[in-house]
Amino acid sequence: MPDSRRPTVGVVILTQGTRPDDLARGIRSIQAQDAVDLDIVVVGNGWQPTGLPDGVRALGLAENLGIPAGRNRGAAVVSGEYIFFLDDDASIPDAGFLTACIDLVTQQPDIGLVQPRLDDPTGITPPLRWVPRIRKGDPRHPSNVFSCLEAAVFLPRSVFDATGGWADEFFYAHEGIELAWRVWDQGKRVWYAGDLEANHPVVQPTRHADYYRLNARNRVWLARRNLPVVLVPIYVATWTGIQLLRWWRNPTVLKAWFAGWREGWRVYPGERRPMKWRTVVRMARAGRPPVI
Repeated sequence: MPDSRRPTVGVVILTQGTRPDDLARGIRSIQAQDAVDLDIVVVGNGWQPTGLPDGVRALGLAENLGIPAGRNRGAAVVSGEYIFFLDDDASIPDAGFLTACIDLVTQQPDIGLVQPRLDDPTGITPPLRWVPRIRKGDPRHPSNVFSCLEAAVFLPRSVFDATGGWADEFFYAHEGIELAWRVWDQGKRVWYAGDLEANHPVVQPTRHADYYRLNARNRVWLARRNLPVVLVPIYVATWTGIQLLRWWRNPTVLKAWFAGWREGWRVYPGERRPMKWRTVVRMARAGRPPVI
């Protein structure tokens, strides 16, 4: 029976059922968390989860709806004062992790989202892109950030609900940027907790067949859905320039990227919720205006 004096955390673990050992390790790491009551659901994206331990529910989706939509389906069926999202190949090595996240947002209530440092459990040096800030620095150094890596994300449930959830339409890529922007737009901050650890194997995002197309399409959609109108072309132009500099020697990549770029302008991106101008100013003062 849950202890009414302990904080409650809804946990959503998303999987396609292709990594059973990793999934089991991630579930064990959550069930080992101290001093919290948990409501855990494993969402099978195009798979019916089986063989789960006691205390863990299954939610099978008939087809793969994409990563953001799968997380949202899980969020809809868990309860708790807080919500935590974990990828099926991620795990938490410290049994005090969730209580540390709760202490952080309790002591600093203007923090609306916590992303821990990600380390590969085999000892492989993590890529710099895992530190979601322009000046990477020491990965163990905490700071405000303006995007998040979605492998392990903690929020107060009220904050998550106010964002409208993950961007279903994105399917894959950049949904962590939109979530972070919408946390900032509530007058809160997104915090990279470099002193808290989650484990995740080093993998290349380009392993996804549609990586370059979705990367470009969702950049455009991110701007169209979330920015004041005047900033939309500036943001898209900035990232177009970055991609040209990055890939000008690889026309195959650029062809796929610009196919997504065109799709981003042509196809309806879903609900538009432009951030307030005061959010733009806050983000700029905090170190990263939403034009890059």
